[in-house]
Amino acid sequence: MKISRIKFVLLFVILAFVFLFATTSLLDQPPESLVGSGSQAAWKSTVSTILSPIKIILVGPLLPFINFLRQDPDTPPPFFLVGFACYWTVLALAIHYLARKIKHA
Repeated sequence: MKISRIKFVLLFVILAFVFLFATTSLLDQPPESLVGSGSQAAWKSTVSTILSPIKIILVGPLLPFINFLRQDPDTPPPFFLVGFACYWTVLALAIHYLARKIKHA
């Protein structure tokens, strides 16, 4: 199945936002927490542990960006979304490139 680069990047960014929203709202943890807190229910802690490698890749490199923007209380929320979207676009392009390279090898 061939998928265009633009379609892949759009799907990746949309699914990354959905993943971040779902883990934040369903697992009751802030986006910058990469592993679950101890006060969670057993199933939430287990799911947080299983999903933590994915969350480390999606959010981990952005932690300095998040901490820097949180220092300024006047920072509008779209800066967080723009930062996530920019990083995830680069990540999606790299994954798409590597997948094409492996497929053609």
